[in-house]
Amino acid sequence: MLAVLRRPRWIAYLLLAVLFGVATANLGLWQWYRHEEKVERRDLVEANYDAAPVPVDVLLPDPDGDFPGAAQWRRVEAHGTYRAGEQHLVRNRPHRGVFGYEVLVPLDLGDGTAVAVDRGWVRNAATAATLPDVPEPPAGEVTVSGWLRPAEPDLGRDLPAGQLASMDLDRLAGETGLTLLPGYVVLGDEQPAPPTRPELLEPPDTGLGSHFAYALQWWLTVPVGLVLVLVMARQTARDEAEEAGTLPRSEPRSRRVRIWDEEDA
Repeated sequence: MLAVLRRPRWIAYLLLAVLFGVATANLGLWQWYRHEEKVERRDLVEANYDAAPVPVDVLLPDPDGDFPGAAQWRRVEAHGTYRAGEQHLVRNRPHRGVFGYEVLVPLDLGDGTAVAVDRGWVRNAATAATLPDVPEPPAGEVTVSGWLRPAEPDLGRDLPAGQLASMDLDRLAGETGLTLLPGYVVLGDEQPAPPTRPELLEPPDTGLGSHFAYALQWWLTVPVGLVLVLVMARQTARDEAEEAGTLPRSEPRSRRVRIWDEEDA
């Protein structure tokens, strides 16, 4: 078998088998890293989501600062006045399998800064050219509690005034002239409660998916190519030895006689 494997064609087969093993090992690692990312996200959400709320300016003290990664889905509280005239609708947001808008309204904190509040989801209107009816936010002083989220990147789309393609806080600040904190609040509750409001958003998905199983599957296939080449090389060496007469030919297997064959005889 070693003599067979030293031939150029079989060396090429071995190299292909090694490349196949490297590729499947790396695919397994990629799935494993995806699994680890989801575990980390799940642990962060579970630690923050039901924690006691803290003032939003404790976690986001500097409007020019960066959003702290550990603050994602942290429950926060803020007091202020909604700037209803600066309301923006964020397009193409899914909710229970339906696309619509998320309603983003700045909350003036009274100290020269504001925090964007995602008040929930509304269904698309009958046509793309028509905006949906959106329940008004409470007037006057309001206490808001919800979960902190980082801004989303600018998608580079030109939209009509009052609409955003993503939770782009830089663009919202530019269009409203407000000094916004570097994160927005997904609304859970507001007091005083209005008679109607947009639909509450779903809690974050903490499922891990199938990445761990996929990683195991890829890793189990790592040696398959090499095993196939070795089996084929062994059989080739055996066939050549039988033809050269250095190895007795294998006896053909006797055909098993079935009951109905005996009856037909």
